[in-house]
Amino acid sequence: MNHDVELVVLADEQGQAIGTAPKATIHTRDTPLHFAFSCYLLDEEGRLLLTRRALGKKAWPGVWTNSFCGHPGPGESNEKAVLRRSVEELGFAEGDVTDIVAVLPEFRYRAVDSSGIVENEFCPVYVARLNRGGQPAPVAEEIDSLVWADPAAVIAAVDATPFAFSPWLVEELAEQRLRDALLGS
Repeated sequence: MNHDVELVVLADEQGQAIGTAPKATIHTRDTPLHFAFSCYLLDEEGRLLLTRRALGKKAWPGVWTNSFCGHPGPGESNEKAVLRRSVEELGFAEGDVTDIVAVLPEFRYRAVDSSGIVENEFCPVYVARLNRGGQPAPVAEEIDSLVWADPAAVIAAVDATPFAFSPWLVEELAEQRLRDALLGS
């Protein structure tokens, strides 16, 4: 893999890989279906990490969302991609993020932001744990700010004001399996 150009794996409607494309060319008004992941990170106290997307992001700038997202590279498992992005986006040390569990392994969504940029992804949803002592050092190009919050309060806020959150977070949290995983049910 060329480390200078991040590649995204393209998908067909059946969820099969059909090629790659540079990430920088993917999210447009005509975004091809591709693979991604979404992760919700809980600390040792059961608090959920929410992040606010950087204001310079191409799509959904400044929107509050799940802990972090990303795209698995060619030949990379989703679990490895989760670990890689926890370091690249949130600045965690290797080994800080553990117990990665696929809660919504078949999740797929399509959303269009106000600028016309489209998200079109097979996007399994994971819940992971933060090892005691792990501290985020968010990358400014990715994350504007972050907060640790009670999962029940986050769910209530999303239910009351879905427009204030990313569309994928809203759709993911509509699934009872994810709510149960975050609430420890």
